[in-house]
Amino acid sequence: MEKNKQTIAPSLKYKKWIILLSVAIPVAVAILFGIRIPNVAPLTFLPPIYASINGITAILLIFALVSIKQKNIILHERLMKSAIALSVVFLGMYVAYHMTSNSTPYGGEGLIRNIYFFILITHIILSIGIIPMVLITYVRAISKLFKDHKKIARITYPIWLYIAVTGVVVYLMISPYYVK
Repeated sequence: MEKNKQTIAPSLKYKKWIILLSVAIPVAVAILFGIRIPNVAPLTFLPPIYASINGITAILLIFALVSIKQKNIILHERLMKSAIALSVVFLGMYVAYHMTSNSTPYGGEGLIRNIYFFILITHIILSIGIIPMVLITYVRAISKLFKDHKKIARITYPIWLYIAVTGVVVYLMISPYYVK
């Protein structure tokens, strides 16, 4: 019974925050996408920066996996916190760009167009779903519930890595069509 309390208590402590953030972030992004800041020049310099942040996040995630496999817990923790921080920075830049710029239509044709939209749609859907997964994974780690942390991390990690990598791929595929 005591072990069960240890597992449940941290989960309940953070549950409201996980739910709140998992709903509030996508809703806020959706709302902000519909808002244009008047009299502000488009922040066209941001897409390559936030695409680079996605790339750096992917690299951090890979190094974090290597570090934990080598039992370097402190490095793993630092890399994961950095990946989370970069994801927050990415989100801020992404929203700022879309609040000052119209969406860029993809100009590719044929099979490459279908590939682009498959990657984009899976990237977007998974980026919404990853929010609670990262938060739960993180809470289990800071709560020292490492067995439970490892269970969900095995699912969270590849999805988060896919999102980070496809963020770069989407940028590379759409960048020729940005209005200069």
